Amino acid sequence: MSAPHIPVMLDEVVAALAPAPGDHVVDGTFGAGGYARAILGKGAQVTGFDRDPDVIRDAAPMLAEFQGKLDLIEAPFSRMDEHFGAASVDGVVLDIGVSSMQIDQAERGFSFSKDGPLDMRMAQSGLSAADVVNSFAVSELIRIIGILGEERHAGRVARAIERERAAGRIETTGHLARIVEKAVGRGPKDRIHPATRTFQGLRIFVNDELGELARALFAAERILKSGGRLAVVTFHSLEDRIVKRFFQDRMGGGGGSRHMPEVAEKPATFAAEGKAMLKASEAEAERNPRARSAKLRAGTRTDAPALPADMGLFGLPDLPWPKTTDGRRQP
Repeated sequence: MSAPHIPVMLDEVVAALAPAPGDHVVDGTFGAGGYARAILGKGAQVTGFDRDPDVIRDAAPMLAEFQGKLDLIEAPFSRMDEHFGAASVDGVVLDIGVSSMQIDQAERGFSFSKDGPLDMRMAQSGLSAADVVNSFAVSELIRIIGILGEERHAGRVARAIERERAAGRIETTGHLARIVEKAVGRGPKDRIHPATRTFQGLRIFVNDELGELARALFAAERILKSGGRLAVVTFHSLEDRIVKRFFQDRMGGGGGSRHMPEVAEKPATFAAEGKAMLKASEAEAERNPRARSAKLRAGTRTDAPALPADMGLFGLPDLPWPKTTDGRRQP
């Protein structure tokens, strides 16, 4: 049996959100419902979002348990503002990245610990990791693996993939992991498998995770009431950098300076909520290894109108994401 999904920094997230009876909180990454259950326990109503149809299916018992207090929507969290009006909810929580449930299912292709199809799609539709590995140019693979996977041997990995796929499609997680391990090598002191960063880069790319996070922050800004709270848990530097930049921009009221006094300052749309960033406690990291890299950032919505959604704020890499007919990135 797979280990149950343990919500990371649960106490800190609930404290940051401060849900109360009558509040309406959006759980943008519902997963196994750990955050939602704790928020419901405080008397608040919860609407959960998840783009994974398996999550929606498996949540049926919890929906029945909290009938009338819990709703679920099968959609990316970046589209939460399509389901709520401006300034209409009291809290938003986002737990970024892949869930342990998805990792534990070999058939989903997120992990090389169990051999399975090279998939990695959270929504189970669109471009798969196998499509990327077998059809993208070497130069594109280098950027995906190097930038999103933070793999310093990205060129070596991409060229090894090119050689291998010339003999036939790369279809499984085990096959790709062996290619990467052979290309990168593995030292006796290496703490992680050589394929870890390549798999991270492919997963982030296939699901457009950084773009989704950036759009979700703007969506949360639009739907939160004055006094509403946003809490975001991230697990690696690429995610945390986006959240940090968002809060710095939205809290700082930047735009003017003593050198350019004619530029009007932007109104702050969020106020600081406690420390700028919290890490999981040593005790939690000991109990739950997933918590070791977790960081929580939170803020309280002011009464200033939401600012324009400027994706240039985050400096996201220009990578070859296919577009859908509505102009969005494919995921």
